[in-house]
Amino acid sequence: MLTVRIQKQLTHFTLHTQFQVDEEIVVLFGPSGSGKTTILNCIAGLTKPEDGSITLNDRTFFESGKTYIPTQGRNVGYLFQDYALFPHMTVWNNIIYGMRNEGLAKQFMNDLQIGHLKDQFPHQISGGEKQRVAITRAIATEPDLLLLDEPFSALDEDTRKRCHEELLRIHKQWRIPTILVTHNREEAKQLADRILYLEDGKFVNPT
Repeated sequence: MLTVRIQKQLTHFTLHTQFQVDEEIVVLFGPSGSGKTTILNCIAGLTKPEDGSITLNDRTFFESGKTYIPTQGRNVGYLFQDYALFPHMTVWNNIIYGMRNEGLAKQFMNDLQIGHLKDQFPHQISGGEKQRVAITRAIATEPDLLLLDEPFSALDEDTRKRCHEELLRIHKQWRIPTILVTHNREEAKQLADRILYLEDGKFVNPT
């Protein structure tokens, strides 16, 4: 169980949110600049809240004035919008960066049909293949929590559909708290167990 209660001053408003995520996929949905990525960055330890607390399975990542565990100590898988693959590394070397279990990494490469790409470099593979490499790298760290920041936005419709299916299958197998940020309403409906609507740093009821 992930429990988040954070406050942070942003340029035009104060981010002030409180929510929990069980073994489910929760989608953060809302307009650009509403604070969605900031929430992910706070959970991952890339950004520090000004107040509040973040706990995962009774382990405190952040508590105002008391505790702050850096990113590398949180065991969080983070899939960025641009995938953040290292351009000078092969697919395999990208995947094993931070890897805990080689057998698991190879299993996911086979499951996601990217085993034949292991010696390729990021500029040599398609957007859909980069997405699958990035999610394999995130899973190979055996995370306790998975964060996804608009990872499918640059994909064509057919590739996006396949990646949706792969994410749902992976989540069914792993059953870890997963948070997905998207601007796509249909994508949110297809993937989410719950949708949280964010506007100007606060959760609102959808209209």
